[in-house]
Amino acid sequence: MPTIKILPHPEYCPQGAEVTAPAGTSICEALLDHHINIEHACEMSAACTTCHVVVRQGFSSLNASDETEDDLLDRAWGLGPQSRLSCQAILAQADVTIEIPKYSINHAKENH
Repeated sequence: MPTIKILPHPEYCPQGAEVTAPAGTSICEALLDHHINIEHACEMSAACTTCHVVVRQGFSSLNASDETEDDLLDRAWGLGPQSRLSCQAILAQADVTIEIPKYSINHAKENH
C-alpha cells in the first residue's frame, strides 16, 4: 500500500504526517480518510482548485492529468510543474510526498 507523506501545513497538518491508502485511491480521499481535512469545495468533482497540492516526490507514479484538470490548474494559487488537483491524482503503488499550498482561491472556507 503506498504511503503519502504530507509536509507540514499550518492549518491542515501542522506536524506533517504519513498516511497509507490503497492504490487506486485519490490523494484527496486518502487525506480525508485520515482526518486531514483538505479543502474540496466542489466535493471532488474537478470543478474547482481548492484541493490543489504540489507533488514533491512520486509525481510520475500518479495517473496523467486530463485537459479538464490542466485547465483548472491554470487558476490555482502557487501553480508549479508538479501541481495536481488531489481529487484527480490517483495513487499507484509508489509512495508520494505532497505539499498543501498555504493559500487557495477559495475566499470562504467551510468545514467538510
